[in-house]
Amino acid sequence: MKTWSKILFFTGLLTGNWVITAAEEPAFESIFDGATLKGWHVSAQTGHSRVSQHKSGGKWVVIDGAIVGSQDLPGNGGILITDASFEDFEIVMEMNNDFGPDSGLFLRSTEDGKAWQAMIDYHAGGNVMGIYGEGLEGKPHVRNYSFKQTVEEITTEPTGKPPIPLAILPDSWKYFWRHGHWNECRARIVGNPPHITTWINGVKIMEWQEKGRRHVDHGGIALQVHGGGDHTRESVRDRNIRVKKLNSSSPRKP
Repeated sequence: MKTWSKILFFTGLLTGNWVITAAEEPAFESIFDGATLKGWHVSAQTGHSRVSQHKSGGKWVVIDGAIVGSQDLPGNGGILITDASFEDFEIVMEMNNDFGPDSGLFLRSTEDGKAWQAMIDYHAGGNVMGIYGEGLEGKPHVRNYSFKQTVEEITTEPTGKPPIPLAILPDSWKYFWRHGHWNECRARIVGNPPHITTWINGVKIMEWQEKGRRHVDHGGIALQVHGGGDHTRESVRDRNIRVKKLNSSSPRKP
């Protein structure tokens, strides 16, 4: 082992800073240009857009290089979904949401929001990067931690039967998750029935093998603003959204 390798190894050992960023992986391709919503469109077909009678799907704009979403009317949300469709892929993005709105990263999403969801329920009692069957009878619903009343405190009481425990100690969470800053979220989906894996800041959070074929082979990638309540003054923010196609997968135009 070379001297610099030794230094990096022991630095990582002491600090626990083993975050791997997708920017170092050339196989990832950007699906958000940082300036416009080209390649994306709003869908008001989900149940989260009932308040507008499915006429609008939330408010989606680009600010300072990030996609910013919020309810456009009190209680009215929706999804922002890619024009292209994907099958087996890995997606990575950075998020910096307000603590309060409910969001989500939808994998293989339909226009009416049926999807395998990497959760971004960024509120008291919520969770980031658990796995949920959106519009699929709420199955699965697996997570190995939940927020308490503040973003800095979590409980490792499980929901469902998560196959892996949380790799972060509860007392260390406030140092691992950087509220008010950009955190990296990553998800991978392969096969059908799918095998789904999620990460936060390079650390694996959840893994799930679905047992039955319950959803489509390919679909869009979507960002969600949840309906309900009044979150018109709060926002979800995502940037640096990149995808790596796996196996023989390729984007398919709808």
